[in-house]
Amino acid sequence: MRGTERTIDLLLEKARKAQEQIAGYTQEQIDEVCIAVGWQVYDDDNIKQLAEAAVTETGMGNVEDKIKKHKGKVLGVLKDVISPEAKSVGLIEEDEAKGLKKYAKPVGVVGALTPVTNPTATPSSNSISIIKGRNAVIFAPHPKAKNCSKMAVDFMRQGLKKVGAPEDLIQIIEEPSIALSNALMAEVDLVLATGGGAMVKAAYSSGTPSFGVGPGNSIQIIAEDADVKDACAKVALSKAFDNATSCSSENGIIVHESIYDDVIRELAAEGSHLCSAEEKKTLQNWMWVENKNGHIALNPSIVAKSAQDIAADAGLTVSSNVRILAVEAQSPVCDEKYADEKLSPVIAVWKYSTFDEGLQLLKDITDHAGTGHSCGIHTSNEKYIERLGLEMKSSRIMVNQPQAPANGGNFFNGMPSTVTLGCGTWGGNVTTENINYKHFLNVTWLSKLIPVVKPTDEQMFGGYWKKHGK
Repeated sequence: MRGTERTIDLLLEKARKAQEQIAGYTQEQIDEVCIAVGWQVYDDDNIKQLAEAAVTETGMGNVEDKIKKHKGKVLGVLKDVISPEAKSVGLIEEDEAKGLKKYAKPVGVVGALTPVTNPTATPSSNSISIIKGRNAVIFAPHPKAKNCSKMAVDFMRQGLKKVGAPEDLIQIIEEPSIALSNALMAEVDLVLATGGGAMVKAAYSSGTPSFGVGPGNSIQIIAEDADVKDACAKVALSKAFDNATSCSSENGIIVHESIYDDVIRELAAEGSHLCSAEEKKTLQNWMWVENKNGHIALNPSIVAKSAQDIAADAGLTVSSNVRILAVEAQSPVCDEKYADEKLSPVIAVWKYSTFDEGLQLLKDITDHAGTGHSCGIHTSNEKYIERLGLEMKSSRIMVNQPQAPANGGNFFNGMPSTVTLGCGTWGGNVTTENINYKHFLNVTWLSKLIPVVKPTDEQMFGGYWKKHGK
């Protein structure tokens, strides 16, 4: 145990020294540091190396999509943090009428846990947001992705060096373990946990303020008025991208009966194979197996694998152009295994007749798994859209968008760019927001004396008295 503590102590000592050196940086200086760090994990040659290393080490996803993910996420985060409105140093907001001023300060040293599914894009994006607040970060990578995550950190340290910033602003545990992660979380100033439920629970139990994420299980409604071709193209893009490594990848769609056959046909044109009842059963027996504790759980061998590999390993024969496996799902949701999160290019398809029925199905599925994370709808009907906004226990709802690239922010929507999605109390998290640079700031509120603004009793209670009496 002493060795574990010593390892973390050394990392923390270097991180705190580095963070102190930039505590007095101006906004212009820290923005330059963010750009320098971002460029190192945006440069085509570096990204290619990272993508290849990630796929080789983890066996998850594919190189081409990981390159696209890197380019999009890093550029998106940089766009947000370099915006003139993105202030993180000194006076960041003032309200003269209320006599208030807000000053941004660093949170200190952040301990960031990263997932095996996105081992290079996650530290790359999170580093920029964390550095924006003049903080330091120490990453605890997944043991099965430690080398590619370290490669990303090494690239970013080169960026720090180029602009004269201390390289130890970004560090990584080179030989990660549960003990080291726990020790890190106990000693840093703030924890950022991006990954599975057990990881997030450990972060919240560490005694250190923490941002975590809830499990994903994104479901979309395709309404009767949807542009079927457009909707199916977006669903397929999102579902197949990087073999569904994203927690935002659609796990199911709920389709109006009037366009159901059209949707199935368009999905087939996009490379989807609709399983027969027998194939569905065979696939299920491969996707969910008994774990070491004797419980039926998702088979690790299918996570972020291609549809071709999953089909072959399950004993199914599919065409060479297939990139998504689809199954027709049944109600009640509690009896349908495919209502669970699948972390693979496998999608469940439900049919509904009335919008009330479809909305209830959406609620049932997300309450079953993925409460608080996200959902979506393909429609032009503002009443349908408003119903989702008012009634869904989801932190983000995408309208006519591919869920995976949209949830975490993209150039076609206004969501803050991130790889870490809060799910609110619904998902066991402290926030429903997309975690961004603002979450890595301490803010001092300065209050000046102003003329008294106090309502009279009549102003406050008059309406109540008239209706109910005193």
